[in-house]
Parts: sequence; structure tokens; C-alpha cells
Amino acid sequence: MFDNQAFQKLVEAGNLTGEVVAVNRFLVEVKGLEGVRIGAQILFDDGQRGMVREAYGDKVILYNIDSENLALGALAVVEGDILTIPVGKELIGRVISPTGQPLDGKGAIRTSQMSGIFNAAPGIMDRKVLDTQLASGVTAVDSFFPIVLGQRIAILGDSKSGKSTFLSQLSANQQGTDRIVVFVLIGKRKVDIERLLANLRESGAMEHTIVVLANIFDSLTQSYLAPYAGAAMAEHLWYGGQDVIIVYDDLSSHAESYRQLSLLQEVDPGRDSYPGDIFYTHSSLLERAGKLLSNSKTLTSLPVVLTPNDDITAYLSTNIMSITDGQIVFDLGYFRRGIRPAVNAGLSVSRVGGQAQTNRQKRLSTNLFKSLANYHQAEEFSHFSSQLSKETRLDLARGKHLYAALQQPPEALYSLPEQQLMLETIMISPDDRAIDVAQLKTAVKDLAAQAKADEDYDRLEADLLKKFGAEVLTEKKPAEAPTQETNNAKS
Repeated sequence: MFDNQAFQKLVEAGNLTGEVVAVNRFLVEVKGLEGVRIGAQILFDDGQRGMVREAYGDKVILYNIDSENLALGALAVVEGDILTIPVGKELIGRVISPTGQPLDGKGAIRTSQMSGIFNAAPGIMDRKVLDTQLASGVTAVDSFFPIVLGQRIAILGDSKSGKSTFLSQLSANQQGTDRIVVFVLIGKRKVDIERLLANLRESGAMEHTIVVLANIFDSLTQSYLAPYAGAAMAEHLWYGGQDVIIVYDDLSSHAESYRQLSLLQEVDPGRDSYPGDIFYTHSSLLERAGKLLSNSKTLTSLPVVLTPNDDITAYLSTNIMSITDGQIVFDLGYFRRGIRPAVNAGLSVSRVGGQAQTNRQKRLSTNLFKSLANYHQAEEFSHFSSQLSKETRLDLARGKHLYAALQQPPEALYSLPEQQLMLETIMISPDDRAIDVAQLKTAVKDLAAQAKADEDYDRLEADLLKKFGAEVLTEKKPAEAPTQETNNAKS
């Protein structure tokens, strides 16, 4: 009667069966299936799959994973007690759907390993303290707001403010390591997907990346399941002995999908019409990151949240910030003024970043914040006076050099020693002399390998300052620094 052989085998095996009696877009009501578990995987006779969301005696509410097109009277059979997806190293370098179907035209995925997607996070006793920095290659992030392997740090910003570019840079910077990056793309437009995939392929990052894709035209259920599926794929590698970085791009689209499904389900809407369990939905996902005591490997979580009009005080963004260990805020206003990357230093923070830094790195971070604060203060003061003190001129010159050093095109990546050499060379300048920052950026690429100890840094930075520092920018005014002849005349 049925042409679906898998369906027939499950029925013949005596699995619970039922009949579709109502369909409301992605919500399916099935009569029968008494005793089925919440979260069980259901197979319909036309090959589509569903997941049990609610059970009331002989009435069961399912999410249809594949589409809105399911006929009344269709038959359903329990395929498994939990929703499972394929996992394993065979997924690396592939673009797949949240259910594990290949989307890159490279043929079937050959893995026999399966995993549930709603796995519990490791307990406190199974975790270790985070202590190793994750280098993104972006100076403005690594020097000010260091990311630590195993950390959960939110990436906030308005549309087109540079979030995806930063994440592509971070992924590309993992070349040469054994870290795997899992990109979960939720509700994205085709043009954005193609741009990201092109960047990953051009940089070579695709060789160590898994892309889980639920585009804007896929079912709401796939957008809802995508981050959990990506987390399960990452966890399998993590428990297997590899460091993994997972990017959820973005949880705003995920929350929107879950809100629509909940409203269809007639769940009472809460703040901003989100369901009341939206905080649990995201916290249970992000808590799955950390560092394992058993093998010292890490799962780093980078949830992306859209903040329209640079408003980070919205309900969803504040939820995510309260779950994570810090946030990096990309400011659209900065981006439009040509500051790239457009990181807002006043709103960004990494709450565990200091644990992975050396004493020298901590001193540099502290001095950088002070120097930029002094620069902004001096810049404001310079509008009211043409005669500036030596200290003010130094603050202005140093701030301009630091901003020039922090400017970074997408294709440029710097290692941690390169960043330290570059920024400390600017910081040790004793006066407001001009520094050729462009040449300095090139020079540190060749010298960073020599920086092993503090003495090496001191020697290399002194040489760099001597080589790329020019004459004093602003000549001293006679009124500020009287000459010897003037003093003799007065006497």
C-alpha cells in the first residue's frame, strides 16, 4: 500500500502508529500514538518527519520538520524515542541541513554515528577552569576583549555592522590548529549564505568547518532545531577529543521561529510576544559549552544577536547577555564612520578574558584602555584651544596611532605576538612623534617569531620604534619652552 519501505518496516516491527487528524501549517495533530515520549521522532507515510511536542492521552501534537504540506489522514509511526541526527568527522567540510541532509552537492554523508539533539550540558563536576585564549586574529578583539576557549560570548550588533565578517576572520584564523568550527546559519537570505560560504572557501576555512544551514525558505521547525543540531554535532567532536567553536548566526532568527511556532500552538505570549520559556530555550543551549575535565578539550559558543538601531537593551539581547560570559558589541555608527572592525569598546566586555592573559598582556590591555580614554578627552579639549600641552599632544598622537593600528581589513589577520609588538611599540613612544603604522604592521609579521620572552619583546619594540618613528609632529611653542637665548636676554 505504501511506497515508503522504511515506514513499512517500522509498522511491521510493531511501533506505535497514528493518523493525522488536523494540520495547522507546521503543527500536526495525530490521533493514536498513546504512550509516545515527548521529543520522539515520527515518520509519516509520505517520508516526511515530525517531532512530538505535546501529548494528551490519545491526541499528540507534532512539529512537522520538513514542510507545511501534509495531507489529512496521513499515517504516522514512531521512528525513535528521541530526534536523532548524523554526527562524526565525516561532516567536516560539508554544508548540511539540521536533519543531516547534504546541501552542497557533494553526495551522501557517509557516517553511521547518530546523536540526539537535545543533550544535557555537562555538570559542574565535569568541567575545568578556562585558561587558554582563543585568538581571533582581530586586534581590536584579542587585545581588549580576549575570548577564552570554552567561553560563551555574545556577538551583538545591527544588520551590516561587521558581525559576520568578524566571525569569518575568527574561523579563518583557526587554520594550523586542530580546532573545528561549526557555523549554524538560521533564517538567512540566500545572498548572505553565498557570501559567507564564499569567504570560508576563499580563506581555506571550509576545510575545518561544518555549516548547518536552515535558510529563510525552510520550515520554521528546521530553524528552531538548527542550533540544537549544530550543538549535537559539535559535542560529538568535543567529547571525542577536539576543541570546537560553534557559531549561532543568529539567535534572533531562532527566537523568531520559536515565537511563531508557539503562537501557532496557542501558547500564551509573554514579553514582546515571546513564549515564557524563551530564556530556558537559549540558556539550555548555551550551557552546553565549556571545558571538560576528562580530556581538557573545549566547546566555545558564540551566539549572534541582532540589535536594531544599536539598542542592546531589548528583551532578547539582555537575555543572551545574562546567560553568556561577556559580549562584543558592533556599532553601526562606528561602521558608517569607517571604523573597521566597528567594536564598541564602551559596551563590550569579556568577563573571563583575563584568566587566559599573561601579566604583560594584562598590563597592555589596561594601558590601552587608559590611552584611548585620554585620547578622547584630549580630542574634546583640542576643540577649544590651539596651544596644547606636551601631555595632551602625546595623548592625541598616541590615540591616532592606536586607532590606525586597530583598523583592519577582513583579509588581514594578526597573531597574538604580532598584535602585542605592534601596540606596545606605539605605547612606548616617549613623545608625539609620527609612527608609520602601515610599515609597522608589515614589519611585525617578520619579527613576531623572535618574540619568546619579555626581553625579546623589549628589544624588538625598541628597534621598531627607532626604525618607524619620525620627527616630532608639532614643534614646541616659544611660550611653552623658552630657548637659552631668550633666558640670557632676560637676565
